[in-house]
Amino acid sequence: MAEWTGVVRALDVALLLGAEAVDMYLDSKLIVEQLHGRWRVKDAKLSVLHGEAKAQLAKMRRWSATHVPRAQNSTADRLANEALDRVAAGGPARVARARRVQPGA
Repeated sequence: MAEWTGVVRALDVALLLGAEAVDMYLDSKLIVEQLHGRWRVKDAKLSVLHGEAKAQLAKMRRWSATHVPRAQNSTADRLANEALDRVAAGGPARVARARRVQPGA
């Protein structure tokens, strides 16, 4: 439930920001396969979120969803843990960070 909610909310933000394309890198192989339609969604509650995500993706010119095992994505794991710790300490649930671009990149 939490992972599907995260996908839907991320797509909400992307659309709000005017994105026409989105590349998602997820540590949930299940969600990636369900988004691509290779595996079906069995749980009725998750089916609703799946439908919302698919409707949002239909508004995009292009999208991709790629599975990245958590062990290979330590940065995302670190950021997720920082967010959980921040909220547990009474801090804000949402924080925007600018991505640093290397000179010449």
